Amino acid sequence: MDAAAATHDVVIVGGGHNALVAAAYLALAGRSVVVLERLDHLGGAAVSERPWHGVDARLSRYSYLVSLLPGRIVDDLGLRLELRRRRYSSYTPDPHDPSRGILVDTMDAAATRAAFARVVSDGEADRFAAFSERLAPLARAVFPSMTEPLPDPRELRRRVGDDALWHGVVEAPLGDLLRASLDSDIARGIALTDGLIGTFSYADDPSLRQNRCFLYHVIGGGTGDWDVPVGGMGQVTAELERAARAAGAELRTRQTVTAVSPDGEVTVEGSSALRGRLVLSGVGAAVLRDLLRAGGADVADAPRPEGAQLKANLLLRRLPRLRDGHVPPEAAFAGTFHINETMSQLDDAHATAAAGGIPSPLPAEIYCHSLTDPSILGPELQASGAQTITLFGLQVPHRLVAGGIGRDDLLAAAERSLDSVLGEPLRPLVHEAPDGAPCIEARTTADLEDSLGMAGGDIFHGPLSWPWAEDGDALDTPARRWGVETPVDRVLVCGSSARRGGAVSGIGGHNAAMAALELLG
Repeated sequence: MDAAAATHDVVIVGGGHNALVAAAYLALAGRSVVVLERLDHLGGAAVSERPWHGVDARLSRYSYLVSLLPGRIVDDLGLRLELRRRRYSSYTPDPHDPSRGILVDTMDAAATRAAFARVVSDGEADRFAAFSERLAPLARAVFPSMTEPLPDPRELRRRVGDDALWHGVVEAPLGDLLRASLDSDIARGIALTDGLIGTFSYADDPSLRQNRCFLYHVIGGGTGDWDVPVGGMGQVTAELERAARAAGAELRTRQTVTAVSPDGEVTVEGSSALRGRLVLSGVGAAVLRDLLRAGGADVADAPRPEGAQLKANLLLRRLPRLRDGHVPPEAAFAGTFHINETMSQLDDAHATAAAGGIPSPLPAEIYCHSLTDPSILGPELQASGAQTITLFGLQVPHRLVAGGIGRDDLLAAAERSLDSVLGEPLRPLVHEAPDGAPCIEARTTADLEDSLGMAGGDIFHGPLSWPWAEDGDALDTPARRWGVETPVDRVLVCGSSARRGGAVSGIGGHNAAMAALELLG
């Protein structure tokens, strides 16, 4: 590529965690690279912040768990991270009788069996364990391919060695597989939630968007485990920033990019333009499309993304009591606490939201970061018994907020749903800031759009795609082979809009860097 007029080998638009991964790899390879971030800090949605003035609690404000970050990236970039495995996978109260619930204890199969027996049956515990075990070859086959050029799905299917499973996850609506594998509405719901994180869908959706989301959630690390980053999500970003700077990348904040031209010119508001031999986009596909048009590119229209979640952070004086006397709160809240998430409830919630209403009850899941990692709280808060709560509400599509439903209404619905399974109301347990304000913050899809530039509040920057080459895909360029192509040859996507983007993984950044290095020669 002609470098005559270039100010840098690579200009990266957006400074999220994927952009930092790409910048570190490129700089380590000796390329000149600059990252341009609109905000006054790096990391995008993978940050830790103190949301309440005067309160010594540093929370993972948006994204909060790590599943898809490959060990290859950690090792290649020399990241100093501690990720802790949660002993308890999940706790799910029976919505018909919250005095009993299913606690899945990864270290005590007998206790897990007894929990299933109290709510459903011994046999369902066996079926649930068998279903989880059946997914293991899928994770082992697919996850290692995420940092390689797009694989052939026929080869992956051969490696999985279970044609019926492949059909159930990849070719037919997920509901079929769940009904064939599990007998109870509650166990099916525990599994289905993995297909609905940030995704507006339902069990039998023929689009299979729920299947793609499910796949990404069960393959992480080759095991499907979700880990807690010690120090919060901001520690992940801090390590990526350190690695990128140490390698020689230039990282600039408060840089509002207004246009990207087909020849690699990047216009920055109030500053001189930069030109890269290549441009990498860490922003969503919809945002990039607007930037390319502003730069003179003729790019086609596409549907606007739509997120489907409510995120709330709370600081409590202590954990609330449960109605279920068999399970201590410290166990229930240490894993994923499923609230009103049976399969029928999830499907009913989708139907209500599709008709323009707030689901009642609102399906939600919560977890307590501070039980696994107390370091996010100051010494006084730790000594007092305070705990954080992260709540993630499902089946809340952006269309509801865009149609006028407010943040307070959605938060109230989430609180009602949670209160329905607790042994005491939540609100009196909320810690107060020095000014008397309750330590609660909620983020809707509109808030994500406004604060992070995520179109439609979509945490995946658009529909997730299968992480392999599909029939008819042209793989004749590095960008296409790595799944990072855009309509413009000199612009690659390095963020969640990449073919294997989504979640806190760094995979989009890694793959864009690999394609860029091939193109730069």
